[in-house]
Amino acid sequence: MASWINLKIRATAAYAHIISDALIDLGALSSSIEDSYLNSKNEEALFGEPNIPSKTIWQDNMVESLFDHSVSIDTIINKLKTMTGLSNIEYTLESVEEQNWVALTQSQFKPICIFDKLWIVPSWHTTPNPDAINIILDPGLAFGTGSHPTTHLCLEWLIKEVNITSRVLDYGCGSGILSIAAKKCGAIEVTGVDIDPQAIIASTHNAKENHVDIQFYNSESPLIFEANLVVANILSSALSVLAPIIANACKSQGKIALSGILKEQVEMLTEIYGAWFNLNEPVEREGWILLSGTKKSIS
Repeated sequence: MASWINLKIRATAAYAHIISDALIDLGALSSSIEDSYLNSKNEEALFGEPNIPSKTIWQDNMVESLFDHSVSIDTIINKLKTMTGLSNIEYTLESVEEQNWVALTQSQFKPICIFDKLWIVPSWHTTPNPDAINIILDPGLAFGTGSHPTTHLCLEWLIKEVNITSRVLDYGCGSGILSIAAKKCGAIEVTGVDIDPQAIIASTHNAKENHVDIQFYNSESPLIFEANLVVANILSSALSVLAPIIANACKSQGKIALSGILKEQVEMLTEIYGAWFNLNEPVEREGWILLSGTKKSIS
C-alpha cells in the first residue's frame, strides 16, 4: 500500500495560491505550485529578481499536495470546493511509495566535468579522473554545485585565466565552489565574500574539505583585498548596485567575470561596468550570460 497520495490539481493564476493554502488547511503534508507545461515546448519561463518581479505565477498551474494514504480524497475535494467557491475542480491522483529519500536525492547529483580539466564530485561518488583537478562538493546551504550554467561559465573562465600569480576575489561566493576552483587551479591567494552568513559557513567548510586555504568574509566587513582576477556570479540587480565596490577591488589591467545575467540585462550592465572595464563579447549558455573584460588603465 502507498504511504502517501499526491493530489494534483490544475489551477489558473487567480486560484493557484488559494487552492494551495486551502489544501494545507485541510491537512496536506506539503503543497507546491509549478507550471502545468513544465518541461514541454509550451513551458512558460518566469525570471524574477529582487525589486524586479515581472511575473509571480504561471497562467496555467499544477498544484501538487501530499496527503496520508488514509484520508478521503472525495471529502478533501468537497471541502475544497466549499472553501474556494469553485464548482468544478480538475484533479488526478498518484501513489507515492516509501523509499530511501537520501539515496534518491544523491542519485540526482553526479560528477560534473569542466573542459576535461576540472571535476566537481559529490562526496558519495568516486572521482572519474584522479589526475584532474577535483573539487569535492555536496549540495548544501548555499548556491553553487556546478550544475547551473552561470557556475559553468565562471569555472571555464577561471580555468583559462588563473595562474600562479593570480590573486582572485570571488564576490558572492555562495558554496565557495569558484574560490576553491581558483585555488586548485594555482592561484597564489583567494578571498571569498558573501552577504549571507550561511554562505560563509558553507564556503569555509567546503574549503576545509578540499584542503585549500581561502579567507571568506561577510560583505558587511570592509574589503581590504586588491585582486587581479575578480569573479562575481550573482544576480544582475546586485551586480549593478555593487559595481563600484567590485570594480575598485580589481587592479588596473586586472580581469573581471560577471555572471547571473539574463540576455535582456546585458546592455544595462555593459553600460555600468563599461565605466571601468573594456568588456569582451558576452558569452551565452542556456539563456544566461557571462560578461568579462579588462580594467582600464588609470590615467
